[in-house]
Amino acid sequence: MPGTNLTRDEAQQRARLLTVDAYEIELDLSGAQEGGTYRSVTTVRFDAAEEADSFIDLVAPTVHEVVLNGAALDPAEVFADSRIALPGLRAGRNELRVVADCAYTNTGEGLHRFVDPVDQQAYLYTQFEVPDARRVFASFEQPDLKATFQFTVKAPAGWTVISNSPTPEPRDDVWTFEPTPRISTYITALIVGPYHSVHSTYEKDGRTVPLGIYCRPSLAEHLDADAIFEVTRQGFDWFQEKFDYAYPFAKYDQLFVPEFNAGAMENAGAVTIRDQYVFRSKVTDAAYEVRAETILHELAHMWFGDLVTMEWWNDLWLNESFATYTSIACQAHAPGSRWPHAWTTFANSMKTWAYRQDQLPSTHPIMAEIRDLDDVLVNFDGITYAKGASVLKQLVAYVGMDEFFKGVQAYFKAHAFKNTRLSDLLGALEQTSGRDLKTWSKAWLETAGINVLRPEITLAEDGTVASLAVRQEAPALPAGAKGEAVLRPHRIAIGCYDLKDGKLVRTQRIELDVDGELTEVPFPANTPRPDVILLNDDDLSYAKVRLDEESLRVVTQHLGDFTESLPRALCWASAWDMTRDGELATRDYLELVLSGIAKESDIGVVQSLHRQVKLALDLYAAPDWRETGLAKWTDATLEHLRSAAPGSDHQLAWARAFAAAARTDAQLDLLQGLLDGTETVEGLVVDTELRWSLLQRLAATGRADEKAIAAELERDKTSAGERHAATARAARPTSEAKAEAWASVVESDTLPNAVQEAVIGGFVQTDQRELLAPYTAKYFAAIKGVWESRSHEMAQQIVVGLYPSLQVSQDTLDATDTWLSSTEPVPALRRLVTEARAGVERALKAQAADAAASE
Repeated sequence: MPGTNLTRDEAQQRARLLTVDAYEIELDLSGAQEGGTYRSVTTVRFDAAEEADSFIDLVAPTVHEVVLNGAALDPAEVFADSRIALPGLRAGRNELRVVADCAYTNTGEGLHRFVDPVDQQAYLYTQFEVPDARRVFASFEQPDLKATFQFTVKAPAGWTVISNSPTPEPRDDVWTFEPTPRISTYITALIVGPYHSVHSTYEKDGRTVPLGIYCRPSLAEHLDADAIFEVTRQGFDWFQEKFDYAYPFAKYDQLFVPEFNAGAMENAGAVTIRDQYVFRSKVTDAAYEVRAETILHELAHMWFGDLVTMEWWNDLWLNESFATYTSIACQAHAPGSRWPHAWTTFANSMKTWAYRQDQLPSTHPIMAEIRDLDDVLVNFDGITYAKGASVLKQLVAYVGMDEFFKGVQAYFKAHAFKNTRLSDLLGALEQTSGRDLKTWSKAWLETAGINVLRPEITLAEDGTVASLAVRQEAPALPAGAKGEAVLRPHRIAIGCYDLKDGKLVRTQRIELDVDGELTEVPFPANTPRPDVILLNDDDLSYAKVRLDEESLRVVTQHLGDFTESLPRALCWASAWDMTRDGELATRDYLELVLSGIAKESDIGVVQSLHRQVKLALDLYAAPDWRETGLAKWTDATLEHLRSAAPGSDHQLAWARAFAAAARTDAQLDLLQGLLDGTETVEGLVVDTELRWSLLQRLAATGRADEKAIAAELERDKTSAGERHAATARAARPTSEAKAEAWASVVESDTLPNAVQEAVIGGFVQTDQRELLAPYTAKYFAAIKGVWESRSHEMAQQIVVGLYPSLQVSQDTLDATDTWLSSTEPVPALRRLVTEARAGVERALKAQAADAAASE
């Protein structure tokens, strides 16, 4: 029995046999306010290359009718698991009609249903990537069987229905949409409910594209539509110029929807975005930058992903990497952008994600082997998104930006509304750049792992640089990873920095190709040794970078003194990487951050450093020193909170860092005082979201009980408030609170996705290791059953979120190994548990390195 899986071989066989023409889909959602199931009627017309048997995909509680070419088939005989068998297809035209009852979900997959506690109204949206259109209508669920889609939807009176095509006027509460262009199943969409909307247009070269922004009415007062439209228009301008291809759909709606699992989804002309991006309280500019990147990422997908679509999921990386690279390039280069420093953010956040992922036992080539749907569902990872985008940035440096976009332009024109493979894009880039990319592709896309680049410097007697070379290393891949470590060609810049008036200023930049083990650098003769020599300056390539001894000494004392944000971010990232690798003790990393963070102006970097320091202290510090380090850090957060400019982003960031770490009675008293208004910090507004941060820490430390949590929820009777309250309840330091949280997630399956995530986040508290220790055995006893009985998203939340990562010991590794060997989990589950195990193994090594630093 196939279950809900689909193999690549099956998809290829079906694609050879079938050409799909059109779907007509009728959905009766008139009972959505009550929930349950809804009637789904699908008519699909398709051609078969020969007489043969095939199948169509559907996940539904009940199938009432299956009519193939006018002949009724018995659903009991042809429907099983997630497939309807289609026996005896004709050569040429076929028509299929399927009538089923499909189910609303609360998992963020298929047709998600949410009831807003503010107005008690139901709000629906679809999420189909990877294989979940089949939860709403019968479909050939693979990206290379494109077709047109015509939706007809009956909805409750007064509701709005949005889809890929422009929204029609309803007749008797029935909404009949025009057919879409030829697109893949996974980017079709329906968003249904009494949503609030704001409308505008994008106008260029005589063409007008309608723009819409939607959210729930309870969030409307917080919706900053003008700012979202501004970013959207910048993206339209920049992408249409760079792609030389007009926006390919009839309108562009962005819909902020509740309980969304990802950041956003690139449904053609109807992008869904998590509604946490409608900010209810003050956030730093870093949050606006991340939101803008998400908006631009999805807009880029309208061309790369929707107009031209991968043939199969092994090219998912290219889809996501392209959208990530071009969204950040747009932020960095588009006229009028608020975030010209976007590559700093990329180096500081996305690339650290990639480096972390690439050092796990599950590391894989960027062009991963995707054998089936189970493989792709766990492959939305730091390699697919962040390493891929890093390598595309390297490719742009290699071929030149103009040549890169000329190749992209040819690619869109050649393959519009069709499917492609990687070779199609590389062929276009070879044509425009004149470079042979086959060797480059093999080295970068078909191998796993990270190279390390180190400078080798020889000085003449007079102190000038006699020679400079770059040594490239290929560290062995992690145990269990497939493949071999390799050296790669790198296009890098080398920055030379000198201290001038207390600032580190770049005085020279050398760009060159690094290939092989040792590459000589054409360094100008008779040049005094720079104070800092920074490899991979401008962050053109993807590699770990190490500093020579003198550069490291200067950077340690002056990291905050670089005049530009990107070299600072690169040095911060290198220090963090060394800490994770056990090359820099956690206590030394803490000192480095404390000595330099006050001079760090980039708020995104500051907030990343906050997260990294806390993580290092919680996981990588020697256990007998950890509390000393945490006390030192918490004292610093309070000092910075009090000294930060009133009302500034830095003040808010330090307030959150202090709230996350407060531990002494006096510090917790201050949290309580800020919450009840008896204490103030000039300029700090203790608004709704900050109140919950304060309360959650008070709950985790036993200072706030159920009564306090209920009172705060009474102040904030929203879905966000319910999630925050769930986190606070699960955070309480009692065995009863932990048992209640565990049961609600593991022993029951009724929580919606977002609430389950909130409970898990509260359950795992770094100050509660002893309280959580008994759950290690319970975790391993439960997760196989969880994986087999829950949807993918819900199961992954539990498997990853509840792994005993805080129990950093050999016992945890042994328990994991025993479970892996005795249970024989399916590959996707094995991968997630193995990745979590690697985190404990890394933490053990880092703790040993930190302990050694005290000797």
